Amino acid sequence: MTTWIQFAMCTAVILYAGAKLSRYGDIIAEKTGLGRTWIGVVLLASVTSLPELITGISSVALVGAPDIAAGDILGSCMFNILIIALLDLIGGPSPLSARAHQGHVLTAGMGIFLLGLVTISLHLGPQMPSVGWVGIHSVALIVLYLGAMRLVLAYEKRRVAEFVDLVEHPGYGRISASRAYTMYALNAAFIVAAATYLPYLGAEIARSTGLGQGFVGTTLIAASTSLPEIVVSLAALKMGAVDMAFGNLFGSNLFDMAILGIDDVFYTNGVLTAHVSPSHQIAAVAAMTMTAVAVVGLTYRASRKTLLLAWDSWAIVAVYVLATVALYLVR
Repeated sequence: MTTWIQFAMCTAVILYAGAKLSRYGDIIAEKTGLGRTWIGVVLLASVTSLPELITGISSVALVGAPDIAAGDILGSCMFNILIIALLDLIGGPSPLSARAHQGHVLTAGMGIFLLGLVTISLHLGPQMPSVGWVGIHSVALIVLYLGAMRLVLAYEKRRVAEFVDLVEHPGYGRISASRAYTMYALNAAFIVAAATYLPYLGAEIARSTGLGQGFVGTTLIAASTSLPEIVVSLAALKMGAVDMAFGNLFGSNLFDMAILGIDDVFYTNGVLTAHVSPSHQIAAVAAMTMTAVAVVGLTYRASRKTLLLAWDSWAIVAVYVLATVALYLVR
């Protein structure tokens, strides 16, 4: 079986299971009253980001390729924000950022903060303070991620209590909470199994190109491990759950930052960010810039699109393209 056929089969599994995952995530949001934003930030984001976790650990612990791990994480952060532009393209005549709740600024702002810590650690390199072989920024990334989840939960509970009169969706009345949890877990397992295999296929496809580990990790492998985010976010958008889609993307970037800290724990040759190419700073800064543009879009709330996309989506695409070209030139 050729690599491309295996890639297509994995993609098909993710397409099917991703649509189901979004539906059962929506049911859980209705049954628990936690809200679509929190479900997207925590439940969906943790599942769709597991391929990055597994790829990162295997890259540093088994293959000894820290550039693949760092490139996958930072490239995924860029790609996840790019998905906002894709959703805006197919999401109807009005700008997507004007239909999402402004509370996403909380998650996006935390993402910018954590990306800033990573950028500093990349710049300092070997001078970054550490505890044993683990950089102190890695400990901070994990702790701050957990703190961010607590903040988002508290915010969502307050928002739901103040503005939403929770009524069970009529289409979900026949589905029990236990069935929703079971089917969510089952479809999550399918996504993780298929998406975990994608990076190996992507590396095999890219092997003949002669491109460096950093560039391949930031582009091809990051795109393949971000496929679950694309599928789940598209399915959420199709259901009209715009907040779940945004929560999944911003939440995935937060979880990716925690994954980078976990990768550092498994990389026993020293602080991970001190053993990777300085070019990763380009991806980190680009991800911060793209997230900042998304925050501006959520705050300004454009009233119309220009040539199929809102202005903030065009800016996101432009930053992504420029960063990718820069990464290619310095590979």
